[in-house]
Amino acid sequence: MENLVHRTQDLAASIGGAALSRAVRLVAAARPAAKPLHPQGDLVTGRLRRSGGDSGVSWLDERGSDQVVVRLSRAIGLPKGLPDIYGLAVRVPVAGGGHGDLLFATTGRGRLTRFLLTPGRTPYSRPLTTLLPYRTTAGPKVLAAVARDEHHYDLAHASPGGSWHHFAELVLSTTAGPDPLVSFDPVLNTLPGLENYEWVRRLREPGYGTARHSR
Repeated sequence: MENLVHRTQDLAASIGGAALSRAVRLVAAARPAAKPLHPQGDLVTGRLRRSGGDSGVSWLDERGSDQVVVRLSRAIGLPKGLPDIYGLAVRVPVAGGGHGDLLFATTGRGRLTRFLLTPGRTPYSRPLTTLLPYRTTAGPKVLAAVARDEHHYDLAHASPGGSWHHFAELVLSTTAGPDPLVSFDPVLNTLPGLENYEWVRRLREPGYGTARHSR
């Protein structure tokens, strides 16, 4: 029975991934741009301060302070002031000279709404989550970022249906820089202890692969 569930998850994710890939291709054809989704954004530096905890996940539980690169963007690219799906992408350095990427999108924080994309008028007017769970040694974990103001975000983790637990603060610089072609990719670039489920990879990779090809 468990194998059947896993096969069903993988099949559904593969079908969903193919559909997302087609959607990205359609958007790229209708609106040629270096980034088919989230076409425009502000790239800033920031400081991510992890306060430590007892989640059972190494990166979430370790205290640390990292200089990060952050991109704030709108998924559809509507004019400012109109509701849009906002994205918050955070690039965190890791040991060995690499990096991991966290991608958040505007949602809710409830047990169901944390998995539902929700438009907002600014990137700090609504909570943001990773939408899909990470596989960890402590079970599935969803991450969230909630703004205190436009420069300060509180980061938390939760099981898919559980309560949120604070683990870090993200402080953004006050000056937005140019938006070069920095490609954030949570499929290729993961953080220690936060892995993609196979069904999540099947769901995400076709769309990200299409976006990479369009660039």
